[in-house]
Amino acid sequence: MFKNYLVVALRNLLRNKTFSVINIFGLSIGISSALVIFWIADYELSFDKFEPGRDRIYKVVQDASFSGNPVHAAAVPAPLGNAIHDELTGIELTVPLFKYQPHGTAKVSVPNTTRLFTKQPGIIYTNPDYFRLVPHQWLAGSPQTSMNEPLTVVLTESRARLYFPDEDPLNTVGKQLTYDKDMTLTVSGIVKDEAQHTDLGPAEFISHATIAKTSQQDNFMMTEWNDWMAYSNLYIKLSPGSTKAGVEAQLAALYKKYTKPDPDNPGGWRLSLLPLSDIHFNTLYHTFGQRIASKPTLYGLLAIAGFLLLLATINFINLSTAQATRRAKEIGIRKAMGGSRWQLIRQFIGETFLLVALATLLSVGFAPLMLDAFASFIPSDLHADWLRHPGSLLFLAVLALALTFLAGLYPAFLLSGFNPVRVLKDHWFTPDSRSSGVRLRKGLTVGQFVIAQFFVIATIVVGKQIYFGLNQDLGFRRDAIVTFNTNWDTVPSRQQRLFNALQAMPEVEKVSKGFLSPGSGASIGDIKFKPRPDVHAEVIFRWGDSNYLPLYQIKLLAGRNVYNSDTIREALVNNTYARMLGYSKPEAIVGQSLTVNGKDVPIVGVMADFHEESMHKVISPVAFVSRAGGVFHVRLKAVNAAILDKLQKAFKEVYPDTDWEYVFVEDVVANWYKTEQNTMYLLYWATGLTILISCLGLLGLVIYTTNTRTKEIGIRKVLGAGLNNIITTLSGEFIRLVILASVITVPFAWWAANLWLQDFAYRTPINAWIFLGGGAGLLVVALITLSIQTIRAATANPINSLRTE
Repeated sequence: MFKNYLVVALRNLLRNKTFSVINIFGLSIGISSALVIFWIADYELSFDKFEPGRDRIYKVVQDASFSGNPVHAAAVPAPLGNAIHDELTGIELTVPLFKYQPHGTAKVSVPNTTRLFTKQPGIIYTNPDYFRLVPHQWLAGSPQTSMNEPLTVVLTESRARLYFPDEDPLNTVGKQLTYDKDMTLTVSGIVKDEAQHTDLGPAEFISHATIAKTSQQDNFMMTEWNDWMAYSNLYIKLSPGSTKAGVEAQLAALYKKYTKPDPDNPGGWRLSLLPLSDIHFNTLYHTFGQRIASKPTLYGLLAIAGFLLLLATINFINLSTAQATRRAKEIGIRKAMGGSRWQLIRQFIGETFLLVALATLLSVGFAPLMLDAFASFIPSDLHADWLRHPGSLLFLAVLALALTFLAGLYPAFLLSGFNPVRVLKDHWFTPDSRSSGVRLRKGLTVGQFVIAQFFVIATIVVGKQIYFGLNQDLGFRRDAIVTFNTNWDTVPSRQQRLFNALQAMPEVEKVSKGFLSPGSGASIGDIKFKPRPDVHAEVIFRWGDSNYLPLYQIKLLAGRNVYNSDTIREALVNNTYARMLGYSKPEAIVGQSLTVNGKDVPIVGVMADFHEESMHKVISPVAFVSRAGGVFHVRLKAVNAAILDKLQKAFKEVYPDTDWEYVFVEDVVANWYKTEQNTMYLLYWATGLTILISCLGLLGLVIYTTNTRTKEIGIRKVLGAGLNNIITTLSGEFIRLVILASVITVPFAWWAANLWLQDFAYRTPINAWIFLGGGAGLLVVALITLSIQTIRAATANPINSLRTE
């Protein structure tokens, strides 16, 4: 019986090659998309699943409120870890993690060799309890002996091979490494690289005791409770029986004991516990250097895979029911010969499974290509590795079975339900049943193009908002400006030497020294308005010389620019800050004073507002003060490789041991919309694939229609119908369905676009042309698809069709 089912299924597949190819190709796109989403979800959801007692592991984080705005911090004061260990109960492990300063990377050299490794990531200071929190396999040494002494470091096997390529990793214990020229450490242990995914996976572990023996004691502010560095993180593991609420209550009392009240934050910072399972997806408590997975992106990918599978399923149902006439007599004869309905259902389900199985095999080849297409918003270490995703085969098997029943069940019941007597008399369809089948196909076709049209409009809206953000007047110049850091060097003579060299270059328009460029991210300063110290506001803090404003072409509304100074002497505020303080006229605030880090500084001018952040946020209060800084801002007459080489040469002449790393301000601004650009790229793919699958289904239906109306077309041509008349007759019904889909889409697309744009403080308008243009574009694509077959049918020789029909 099974052999008979298989032979019939193969014959049917080969007899209807065009429809089989359309179905297999459409299903393979949907299945490959689903497989890629499975890989991504499997990767993202696999983080930190191996630590023993992981349900008791937490990261200590902070929360506060400034002017009613919630603020969150992943870092904590450096002395908190020792205090928790010494004073609190119910805690099994206390594990501080201090990322290497100042940039999270180090320049590592091997003494008595020429081996030098710049910008090595994954270096932390921690204590022996780390290896009880995150188990590692020790190849040499042990956590009890290797992490207790100062000036020691434990390496992963891969890092040991990198530093000592000619040595067996086991023999590197006792060797020395120099970090940033001023700290020499002894290798005290080697551990295997962690094979499982974790957000707590560094490659070099410097003993926590080292901090007290080096300058890092001051860098990490090891005795400061009212301030902290972004590099200072703390994890704890609760004892069995301890509760999160109980430990948080102890933390609140401990924090109150050691911290001083902050008038800007009357409620104070509050310590809370973030479960280990939440860290990978949590955007509120972003740890320096850690990649945060995006749940919205994951959900978006999941939705796209679902829509593609739905479209492919609709294609299958449409084409299967449309071909019912071709199989009617086969079904009638089978029933007349004693075949039962359930045998026919099994036959049709088997044919569907064969198509789905072929599509699944094809999707295995498509999936790596789709993974490459989505590379911009998936982790770099995620590959099409079947061994790392052992559940892939099971997932494909379950998906194939599900698709078989979803796509094949309705056609199977429809075809197996034909009355054999009526079929063999060629009266197998009643008017009602024929009308019902046509309505179903029309409804499914409209549904396909509603989905496609929705993606078209979504792509236009996202692209329009990105264009709006990138081309809006931000209040400062951003083109042809490059910035670079002198590693916070504050020696005036060296800075001035570099300044003079840069300003002397004919390709350079202007040079400024100071802090970050506009748009480089909010840096909140300790700033108060002296006449009204009760006004609490998050003020973005910038500093620089007198060239800063002219270089960025930031306008002054009142007063004058600051004069050059090595220390803070004068201040400017933006118009938003002035209005917040109650000054509707900019000139009225000139002459008043700010208190900056406890020092009174006169306000000498008011700047026009400019955007320090993306269009997501309203313009914030900004204070700019005169002060020397280690960041150089260079405005170029033209950008090319030659001038960048000259800048680097001048930099290296003054700072030969410092890496020259430059950033264009244009790129800083473009990075504001990285998430939106990834979303748009995702929509490009989604839109293209949904249109492709929808048009494949449309092509299949028009092929079927023209094949069943061959005799009618021949008669029309003989009676004098022209080419345009026949094409209109064949295409008109489908065009009306596409237009109907566009009309249905409009309210849903408008609602979704408006909801998405609410996240922007400054947003592009939703114009009527978005819907008209999107509908017209999809209509053109549908016309091109239909013309492939309608023109061919309309130009065929009517004599041939009438003779064969």
